[in-house]
Amino acid sequence: MTVAVVALAAAGCGKSSSDSSDTSKDGKYSGKGIGLAYDIGGKGDQSFNDAAYAGFQKAETEFKIGGRDVEPSDNETDADKVQRLEQLAKSGYNPIIGVGYVYAPAVKEVAAKYPKLTFGIIDDNSITSKNVADMVFHEEQSSYLAGVAAAKATKKNHIGFIGGVDIPLIHKFEAGFVQGAQSVNPKIKIEKQYLTQTPQEGGFSSPDKGENAAKGQIDSGADVIYAAAGLSGQGVIKAAAEHKIWAIGVDSDQYKQDALAKYKNYILTSALKNVDGAVYDLVKSVVNGKPLSGEVRGDLKSGGVGIAESNPTFKNNAGIQAAIKKAEKGIKNGTIVVKTS
Repeated sequence: MTVAVVALAAAGCGKSSSDSSDTSKDGKYSGKGIGLAYDIGGKGDQSFNDAAYAGFQKAETEFKIGGRDVEPSDNETDADKVQRLEQLAKSGYNPIIGVGYVYAPAVKEVAAKYPKLTFGIIDDNSITSKNVADMVFHEEQSSYLAGVAAAKATKKNHIGFIGGVDIPLIHKFEAGFVQGAQSVNPKIKIEKQYLTQTPQEGGFSSPDKGENAAKGQIDSGADVIYAAAGLSGQGVIKAAAEHKIWAIGVDSDQYKQDALAKYKNYILTSALKNVDGAVYDLVKSVVNGKPLSGEVRGDLKSGGVGIAESNPTFKNNAGIQAAIKKAEKGIKNGTIVVKTS
């Protein structure tokens, strides 16, 4: 979907791709609409940010309210994020959602200034405020399933993991993936690599870095690669397709993303994180006059994380499906406890 891009009035506020006038629903909601501020990589990453946008779109349509979604700027600071969120707050958007843990300082500061508005942050639970919802997930659980799938699909008993940035959040993806793969084959060889040490170095926003890392792992012998790297993951998928090996996507069902359509036959599955559902649920709670607040955590049992089944090769493989179902049952009933580091 192509949307016109216009600049926010305040300097350093990034770009906004949609804007609407004040609306209300049954007298309950009187805000201007949903404010959504993207993480590094922005809209079009076919992964994390696009999942948030999907929830934004669904809520806009279903509740017939407006919205403004705002892109990040290159090399921006926390002050830029504060300014962006304040602009949304001053304009009357409610709720206002920061997509990604990098928004934590800004959400904390701006939420304190606007106690009558509801704020949300995805992938951070450090803010304890009555008007903030901390939307977090058990990423390690869906990554465990991805590891099971990789171990069942590999022909060389050699797989790979590529993380965007070397931070605790992405360590959860790696830990779950490794544990899941080793539950199938304790001796499986697993390549592991992080693209950068900090987000500012482009670990979540550089497809070329992802592609080069994937080529290195393929040269080492890996024939299934799981990437938890945002926009950089597109490069991993491209490399996998060119070398005719399996890639495993993340956050969104990447098999179904239009921008990745030419590679989809090499996307075995994706470890899903219901970011779109989290965004939608927060908006719904505000529209209904009962805003969510505090930690809101999605897990396998609640449908907050999961594994995609869009690729017929994955869905129709009896061996993979049996292993996945066994793992899902164990995680849900507690007999399998997935590590986070």
